[in-house]
Amino acid sequence: MKLEEYLLEIEQFLRDYLEVSHCKGYVLGLSGGVDSTLVAAIARKAVGKDRLMCYTIPIESRRNDEDDAKKIAELLDINFKKVDLTDTYLSFKETLKGDDFSRLTLGNLKARMRMSLLYAYAQELGYLVLGTDNLDETYIGYFTKYGDGGVDLLPIKYLTKGEVRRAVKIYGLSSYYSDRVASAGLYAGQTDEGELGFTYDTLDKYLLGEEIDEESKAKIERLHKISEHKRNPLPSPKPFKRD
Repeated sequence: MKLEEYLLEIEQFLRDYLEVSHCKGYVLGLSGGVDSTLVAAIARKAVGKDRLMCYTIPIESRRNDEDDAKKIAELLDINFKKVDLTDTYLSFKETLKGDDFSRLTLGNLKARMRMSLLYAYAQELGYLVLGTDNLDETYIGYFTKYGDGGVDLLPIKYLTKGEVRRAVKIYGLSSYYSDRVASAGLYAGQTDEGELGFTYDTLDKYLLGEEIDEESKAKIERLHKISEHKRNPLPSPKPFKRD
């Protein structure tokens, strides 16, 4: 199947899911990155402008992220709102004063605050929350549990990062958006590939069964193993068999 054909399947999936869920539309966090850009483009085409609401939620974020998210919303002609949670986050940190939380923990806190906000809007609107995790991120667990991983559905779960970049161009957006450096924006200077220690191109090759260097292979397989709990259903004991 060609990528163009699969994108049509995702569009139909989004239309069908609204019907079976009896919800009115979709909510999406729009970061300015390539993954949320693609999901916005797919959803806009699938269900129309009136059933999609996008939010950019800066928390000590780079200004160009906000600007890119706004520009994408304009290019795709989608409903869009900015909700700045920086002061809320700083207040939260002040409450935790004295506890020495790591940079990663605080970054994940930002992701969970954003998702809480998206669900608040989704509940008020009677909408569902769209996720943006792709195949690469899903496989190695490169998402925040109950943050960007806490969503109602994952439209691009089976697309590699390279396919996501190609798909953005299929929807008519320029290479500026498809080739943007991937960053979760959890702290200053953070990039996905810098944090992972290998490139998305390398991970794509691994997922597609191609040969890669042994060091990257070992890192990928380790990340997949230790993130298994993120992909599995919530564990519980055997059911209580009452007398």
